[in-house]
Amino acid sequence: MTLKITMPGKQNVFREDGYGAADCQLLISPSEIARPRQRLKALTDIACHIPTLSVLRLEYNNIGNLSEEFLQSCKHTTDVDISDTGLTQLSDFSFRSIEQLSTLKLGHNRLSSVPKATRNLTTLKILDLSFNIINKLGCSDFSNLTGLTQLFLFHNQIPNLPGCVFQDLKELRILKLGSNKILTLNDAFMNGLHKLETLNLASNKLSSIRKGEFKSLTSLSNLFLFDNQIASMENGTFEGLVNLTELKLASNKITQIGIRNTVLTGLPLLKSLDISCNYITYVNDDKLNPPPFSHLTSLENLRIFSQRHKGLSHLPINFLEGLKSLLSFQAGSLNIKELHPDTFIPTPQLWFLDISKNEFTALTLKLFHPIPRLNSLYLSKARLQSLDFLIGANLSRVTFLQVSKNDITVVNETVLRSLPALTYVDMQDNAFTCGCSDAWFVNWMENDNQTQVVGAGEFTCNYPADLKDTKLLDVELQFCTVHFGLYCYISTTTLILLTLIASFAYHFLKWQVVYGYYLFLAFLYDTKQRNKHTPHGCQYDAFISYNAHDEPWVLRELLPELEGEQGWKLCLHHRDFQPGKPIIDNIMEGIYGSRKTICVISRRYLESEWCSREIQVASFRLFDEQKDVLILVFLEEIPTHQLSPYHRMRKLVKRRTYLSWPRAGEETGVFWQQLRLALETKDGSSEENPILSGVQAL
Repeated sequence: MTLKITMPGKQNVFREDGYGAADCQLLISPSEIARPRQRLKALTDIACHIPTLSVLRLEYNNIGNLSEEFLQSCKHTTDVDISDTGLTQLSDFSFRSIEQLSTLKLGHNRLSSVPKATRNLTTLKILDLSFNIINKLGCSDFSNLTGLTQLFLFHNQIPNLPGCVFQDLKELRILKLGSNKILTLNDAFMNGLHKLETLNLASNKLSSIRKGEFKSLTSLSNLFLFDNQIASMENGTFEGLVNLTELKLASNKITQIGIRNTVLTGLPLLKSLDISCNYITYVNDDKLNPPPFSHLTSLENLRIFSQRHKGLSHLPINFLEGLKSLLSFQAGSLNIKELHPDTFIPTPQLWFLDISKNEFTALTLKLFHPIPRLNSLYLSKARLQSLDFLIGANLSRVTFLQVSKNDITVVNETVLRSLPALTYVDMQDNAFTCGCSDAWFVNWMENDNQTQVVGAGEFTCNYPADLKDTKLLDVELQFCTVHFGLYCYISTTTLILLTLIASFAYHFLKWQVVYGYYLFLAFLYDTKQRNKHTPHGCQYDAFISYNAHDEPWVLRELLPELEGEQGWKLCLHHRDFQPGKPIIDNIMEGIYGSRKTICVISRRYLESEWCSREIQVASFRLFDEQKDVLILVFLEEIPTHQLSPYHRMRKLVKRRTYLSWPRAGEETGVFWQQLRLALETKDGSSEENPILSGVQAL
């Protein structure tokens, strides 16, 4: 049973420590308080005779001094709360009669030292002396409190800690010393306290920490050192803290030198590190040697936001190296202008990222490729002008996106489609442009059932001027939407027209189209050949273009004469083409790899598709290079009207002289002499090489 005794004039309030209303409360009326202290003592005696009473709460009474007799009748009470009673002094034997006292709360009083009455209470487990004016601790203050597990001394005026002060607290698990004036630790944690799990030294005046300062705290899991004046930490400062999981060093004077990796060693289980609000800064993003957190392979939560002075300014490329288990990274308000694309390569497990309140303007999509597990992304007040970097950023698992207070004007469909898991987005206080560019975004906000858009009804227009301050959802944008049927009509009509044009071109301009296609291929090949700058000239003297039906003449007449008698090196289809290579490639390599091209023309030649392509490539080389590279040899008489379907051949014959194979029984010597002369001419222009003048022209 819990009993609370309250004198008139005091209010029953709920304090920060969590102790509120009791199971049973006795109020003493004004007529009963002629002598309030005696009345309170009498009422306490009555209460303590209740067999089931275990908790006695006397807070908010004006006790002042606690005598030995005051609690003499409370032998069976286990928890006593005398907080906020104006205590300044206690008798040395105030609690001697309480046999099984386990919790004693003396906070919010005026005690200037640890009362002797608290010594030798071997059953005591929790002692609260917070919010007093204790200004000194001695070696005997906690004598024989061998069962104590929790000790609260925060909000006092303690300046230092004697090395022997906690020597008897062998079972202590929680020690809170925050908000004092502690300057040095004086070896207080270098011996004993092997079972301590939580140590709070926040809001003191510590300026440095020596090596091994906490080496005896082998069970410590939580260490709070924030809001001190720590500027120096020796190598091995945290040696011995093999079970530490949480370390808070925020709001100190730590610089980039203070977080070197030789300081943060010996912490194999550390999961949370807070170094925000310090003086860490870097002049560039060059690699650090060595990186500061390379030993913290178990770290899951890193907070470095709000560095003072100029901010962090730059985040070195390998700043996060070694943090393979990192889940949360909070790096807001650091005055960072850009992040290297390789920044997050060491943190593939990253789940939560806060880089808001920086000076990015723009980010690159490659920055997010190494962290595909990202779930929450905070980018508010980062001066972003666009969200296009999210396209292709591989953020398919992001459910929470905050991009408020930026300079975003338009949100396109592709950006939001690249975040398929998005369920919550905050885009408040951006400078939206109201027009057709935002029509899809407005429609998405109104109709999407998956994503909650925070404050969508308050989004206002910034541009154009006539719509400034108008609610985005109130702007009429229906005229911006084109019906799907119109798209179908336009695309179908376009397809039909293209089909008609293609059919017309194929029927009436078939040869011109085919010629143009191969002319283009020849142009590409010619450009490629020019870029090679081959120093050794051509591989062949002449490429022979002929129809398969004329192959007997080539093999019996042409080949023996030119290669056998005259010594030229010829390129022939059946002999010199490379097997397996596309035939058009063989043709172009043969023509451009030869000084001349000899076209053996017959009616069958003119009907052959491949022969037509060969002469087209050769003619392109002729007119492109302006060199005498083409020799026409007619095996038979072909009237002009039969050449008309092959207008390119007709133009060549009209512009140039040619050779005709003598009729049966005629002398062939002149023919071979003229052909030899044609092959001997240099690669000059046709006007400079009148070798074939005097030969019959068409």
